[in-house]
Amino acid sequence: MKRKTGRYSGYIRPIQILIDLIFLNLLVLICMRPAMSNFGYHTIISVFWLAISYYSGFYEVYRYTKETQILGKLIKQFFFISLVTFAYVGYKYKYVTTDEVWDYTFTCFAAVAFLKFSIFYLLRKYRLFYGGNLRNVVILGNGKSVEELAYFFNDNPDYGYNLMKIFDLKTNKKESLEEACIYVLDNKVDEIYGSLNSLSNSNVEDLINFADNNLKTIKLLPDNKNTLLRNLAVEYYGYIPIISLRIIPLEKEVNKRFKRIFDIVFSVLIIFFILSWLTPLLAILIKLDSKGPVFFKQRRNGLNYEEFICYKFRSMRLNPIADLEQVQKNDPRITRLGRFLRKSSIDELPQFFNVLLGDMSVVGPRPHMVSHTEMYAKSVDKFMVRHFIKPGITGLAQINGYRGEVETEKDIINRVRFDIFYLENWTILLDLKIIFKTVINAIKGEEKAY
Repeated sequence: MKRKTGRYSGYIRPIQILIDLIFLNLLVLICMRPAMSNFGYHTIISVFWLAISYYSGFYEVYRYTKETQILGKLIKQFFFISLVTFAYVGYKYKYVTTDEVWDYTFTCFAAVAFLKFSIFYLLRKYRLFYGGNLRNVVILGNGKSVEELAYFFNDNPDYGYNLMKIFDLKTNKKESLEEACIYVLDNKVDEIYGSLNSLSNSNVEDLINFADNNLKTIKLLPDNKNTLLRNLAVEYYGYIPIISLRIIPLEKEVNKRFKRIFDIVFSVLIIFFILSWLTPLLAILIKLDSKGPVFFKQRRNGLNYEEFICYKFRSMRLNPIADLEQVQKNDPRITRLGRFLRKSSIDELPQFFNVLLGDMSVVGPRPHMVSHTEMYAKSVDKFMVRHFIKPGITGLAQINGYRGEVETEKDIINRVRFDIFYLENWTILLDLKIIFKTVINAIKGEEKAY
């Protein structure tokens, strides 16, 4: 099972950020005096640009974002940038005139605005003329709001929504919903839009469970704005309000990039300062302890349920059931050295290569072997939600006692509960807290580390 949506390339926003920074720094040479082009100013303007854009959501522009909203983001961004520039000039270069600063600010505004709107409109043309960057959608329900949304999708092909079917649910609602779910799976539908006017609470709950367990996005369509609930994300397609049921911070491009940079830096430090000398030493000890390779490789499911090869230091004797059965307490397959490696979690260190390659993150839901993932996906409610983000070397579930062998149904249910909490409440501070507690637990030793 693979999930591919019509999201545009993840390289567009980083490239846009880079070009914006080039504009900001190069235009200093054109619009300001040469003395302004110095390391101090370039550093300050670049850092403040990134910080302001992060908190203002400057780069959070979506296919349904209005041009007026983009303009508002530009005005807000450059209002603060102009304050930073005036403050710096006033403090250090009293001979630089106000006109020079305004010329620089307006020129930068025009250049960045041209780039931002060009990308926005080019993506629309790309969807319209080439059919790219599409998201397949279905609508469940009937009524005025459904008709308006269907008209919006059909009348605005440049938004990139491909309305495949409407299930009106007017007759035999239960069978119609079952038919819709089968259709969604068989036709690679990305998003499900349900009208609250046509769905009961139990219908909504069933649809949410279906979407979560099959990695589909579900959004609800209210007939009355006043019925909107708290803590749900509200987006507007034109003037039509749409409710998003789950907010995942790591879906924001800036958060995703920030976490990726953190992962790269952290994994490089571990590889350079620890694995560079530890790997040759452990290679000798592993070889002396038992026959077989130094590294254990296993297929696991990661982001969007895609499979990848997970690396560990080999801690077991070669056996034919390594990919089928989890390690148990006092497992005879574990070598003498392996017991120490597993108890100290040192066997997991090669996964920092997985982090560097982009298959994993330092922190995230722990990936399971493929055979177990397929089993849990069928038996554990919302298990598939974990695959909306990259798996991690450690995670919130692991530091709360749910690591290692799944002994009871309660273990896997609680593991999923912690994983979903993590993906809905991610912050970099939470990552740092999990890493710190993981190190402490590794030093102290854990009961289920076997």
